[in-house]
Amino acid sequence: MDMPFTTTRMLNFGDCDISGTAYFPSYLNILNGVNEEFWLNLGFPWAKMIWEERWGTPTVHLASNFSSPSFFGEELTFAVTVMKVGKSSVTLQHDISCKGEKRWDSKQVLAASDLDKHISIPWPEPVRIALMACLEAQSQG
Repeated sequence: MDMPFTTTRMLNFGDCDISGTAYFPSYLNILNGVNEEFWLNLGFPWAKMIWEERWGTPTVHLASNFSSPSFFGEELTFAVTVMKVGKSSVTLQHDISCKGEKRWDSKQVLAASDLDKHISIPWPEPVRIALMACLEAQSQG
């Protein structure tokens, strides 16, 4: 997979407040959809992970900085970079822009979690290999 992983999202009417400005809780919901797409492109669709394999990637830390407002009808570009891979966690950097202008960024830590026991687990080996390949691709880019 190319790094950083990029995708776009349109700001819909329901993502904005009455003035047409993006509402920050909606940003987090959109970010979750971007994460789902990232994992799908990595080869690990959430539906299979959750329903068949019974593990997931909950957020254990999230920090966001909002630089400029975004508005209803704008298309945002999300660039996702793998910053660090741990035994059971991954740190992602999200850089969000619109037409090249930075709008916000977020640093997020996800952890591999057993969905039945509600405990962290080491990354399954194929996942660890894929995440490490992202790190390697970034260092070569």
